[in-house]
Amino acid sequence: MTLFMDLSLFQYDYPKELIAQKPLPDRDLSRMMVLRRSENRHQVAPACRQAGGTICNDGVKNLPEYLHAGDLLVFNDTKVFPARIFAGKMEILLLGTVDHGPGTRDQKHWRCLAKPLKKIKEGMELVFSETLKGIVTQKTAEDIEIKFECENLEKELEKIGLPPLPPYIQRKSEADYTSEDRERYQSIFAKHKGSAAAPTASFHFSETLIETIRQKGIDTAFVTLHVSRDTFLPIREEEVTQHKMHGERFCVPEETQRKIAETKKNGGRVIAVGTTATRALESDWMQPITRHYIYPGYSFKIVDGILTNFHQPASTLLLLVSAFAGREFILQAYQEAIAQGYRLFSYGDCMLIL
Repeated sequence: MTLFMDLSLFQYDYPKELIAQKPLPDRDLSRMMVLRRSENRHQVAPACRQAGGTICNDGVKNLPEYLHAGDLLVFNDTKVFPARIFAGKMEILLLGTVDHGPGTRDQKHWRCLAKPLKKIKEGMELVFSETLKGIVTQKTAEDIEIKFECENLEKELEKIGLPPLPPYIQRKSEADYTSEDRERYQSIFAKHKGSAAAPTASFHFSETLIETIRQKGIDTAFVTLHVSRDTFLPIREEEVTQHKMHGERFCVPEETQRKIAETKKNGGRVIAVGTTATRALESDWMQPITRHYIYPGYSFKIVDGILTNFHQPASTLLLLVSAFAGREFILQAYQEAIAQGYRLFSYGDCMLIL
């Protein structure tokens, strides 16, 4: 039986002033809404019970109180690179290198998003700095490919590139990007460079919080998923099941696989920190690229809980958490968060879904 869902079912309104424009002074100061799904209602005091599950308001510093010895927290350890560059008034967002057959990656040939796309033509030369130029080799209705001319592209990007903050975090000019953006639009776990956007759920973790978690007997593990357009582009199809994923590079290391197997065997829970970690865990671990699209009706196989930020309307991320906790329950929680003044999106607060 085919499941049909209209995109309008995943829309909601929110005050723009709730969009967090800057991170809080400390990573672990964020508020945390705790959701327990209907099957877990008995674990919460009756005062917290709501339709479809339970909703309570807390802070991320108290996360260890909701975890048990033997649970496993899984983080995405991808590292954001300075993926936003400018050629005059043209803004380019680097998504990833273009493959030219199995086992090959041309480090100077990139797929990119461009703004304004309509002004870019194939064959056009783009000048980003005195030492960085590029030729547009291909243009589609969605993106472009650029062949860069530079002796050391990585070094040049570190010099002129900017953090790829999402558009709702308002920076009117290049000068508005700060050292705080470079530091805080990155998790403390960032290790493998390759993301054109951050796995923002990890922003809430400080070294102190991690130490507290580990002292309680809760283990940690890592996956790597290089965040790209599948994570941050909106769904444009009115029928959400018709949305297509482009693919994001990922890896679930053998050590993480082993820890997951041990956790499950011993009755512990696998808690994914973020939707990207969730997608990686629920994907085919033998593949280098995931196009896994999770929406309501999906049956989770690995993940028992998710810590995640609040997500934009009509996004694949909102559909993923709706698949995990139920659409009506999630939208009810979002309305509660808005009423309570939670800070929204990448630099905002989070929710724990158990």
